Amino acid sequence: MALFGMNKGQGSEEHRSFKDKIRIYRVQNLYRALLIIAIVAVVAIIIRVQYVNHVYTGYTVVSEVERTKASDASDVRLGSSILTYSKDGAHLTDSKGTIPWNQTYEIQDITIDIDGGVVAIGNYNGRDVYILDEKQQLCKISTSMPIRNVCVSESGNSTVVIYDTDVTYLDTYDAKGELLYSGQAHMTGSGYPAAIALSPNGKMLAVSYIYVDAGTVKTSVAFYNFGPVGDNYKDYLVGGHDYTDTIVPEVGFLSNSTAYAVADNRLMFYVGDEQPTPTAEYQQYSDKEIRSVYSGSGHLGIVLNSDKEDYKYRMDVYDSKGSLTGNFYFDIDYNDIFFEKNDFVIYNESECLIKTYEGRTKFEGSFDSTVNVMMPTEKAYRYVITDDRSIKTIQLG
Repeated sequence: MALFGMNKGQGSEEHRSFKDKIRIYRVQNLYRALLIIAIVAVVAIIIRVQYVNHVYTGYTVVSEVERTKASDASDVRLGSSILTYSKDGAHLTDSKGTIPWNQTYEIQDITIDIDGGVVAIGNYNGRDVYILDEKQQLCKISTSMPIRNVCVSESGNSTVVIYDTDVTYLDTYDAKGELLYSGQAHMTGSGYPAAIALSPNGKMLAVSYIYVDAGTVKTSVAFYNFGPVGDNYKDYLVGGHDYTDTIVPEVGFLSNSTAYAVADNRLMFYVGDEQPTPTAEYQQYSDKEIRSVYSGSGHLGIVLNSDKEDYKYRMDVYDSKGSLTGNFYFDIDYNDIFFEKNDFVIYNESECLIKTYEGRTKFEGSFDSTVNVMMPTEKAYRYVITDDRSIKTIQLG
C-alpha cells in the first residue's frame, strides 16, 4: 500500500512538473511574440519617420512615350490623362500614349471648365459646348444665343450662361444634353452671374450674382438644388447670401457638401448638401491682393504676395471643413498648383516644389525638360510630366 501511495505522489509531482513546463513554455512564447511585435513596431516607426522626413533630391524616368504637340495647342490635366486643345479641336492622351478620342471643332474664343475627369469646352460668344470625359464625348449642347460661361461637374451635368439683350439665362443640362433647368438673371433684379460652379454630383449649382443697389456694389451667392429637396422651392433656389461692398468673382465646391466663395476682400465657406449655409468666413484678405485660387482633393489654396521679405508668395490652405490648414511660403513662379492627400505640388516649366501640409519640404528641384503639365499617379511620389515631344512617368528618389 505504501508503495502504491508513493507512486501516486510521484505521479502528482510529475503532473505538476508537466503543467509547470507548459506554463513556462507559454509564457516564453508570449514574451517572444511580444518581443517580435515590439521589434516590428520599432522598425515600422523608424521606417515611417524616415519616410516622413525624407527629402527627395531628384527623379528617375520610369517610362517614356513620344508625342507630337502643335505649337498653338495647350495641355491641361483631365483626370489621369492629358487634354490637348486648340481652336481646331481637342484630343486626350493617357500616360501610355493612347488617344481615347479626338474631337474636331472650330472655336475662336475657347471657354473651358474641368471637374475631375470631365471637361466642358465652349465657344465664347458662340453657340456650341462639348462635354467629354476620359473615355468619350458625352454630349454636344447647342444654344440659340451667345455663350458667356460654362461649368461642368464630375457627373457630366453642365451649366451654360447665355446672353440676351436684357436677360441672361442659366441653362443646366444632364450628361446626355437634356435640359434640366433654365433660369433668368436680370441686371435690374438679381444681377449678373459673374461666377458659376456645380457640385461634383451635379445636384447643386452655386452662382455669384453682382448687382448695384442704391449706388452700392453688392453680391449675392445663391444655391440651386436640382434634387428632390429643390423641387419644393421656387426655381430650385434653396438659399441666398448677400454681401455689401463685395465682389465675388469665384465660387466652387470642395465636395458635394462644402462650397466656397472667394471675394475681393474675404473668403466664405458653406456646408450642406441640400441647403448650404455659411460655416466660416475669413476677412483677413481685405487689405491683400489675391493672386490665384486652386482647389482639389478637398483642399483650397489662396495664393497671395508674401508678407515676408524672404519669400515671393504665401499660400493659405484650407481643408474640406473650411478650417485653415496652414500658411505656406515659397519663391518659385508657379504655372499650376495641385493638391494630394498628404502634400501639394507647385511647379512651373522648369522647377517643382512639393510640401506636406505640416510644412515639410519633400522635393525642390528642376526638370530636365520644359514641362507643360505635371500630374499625380496612384503611387506615392510618382508623377506624369509632359513636354512638346514626350510623356514621361517619373519616380522621385
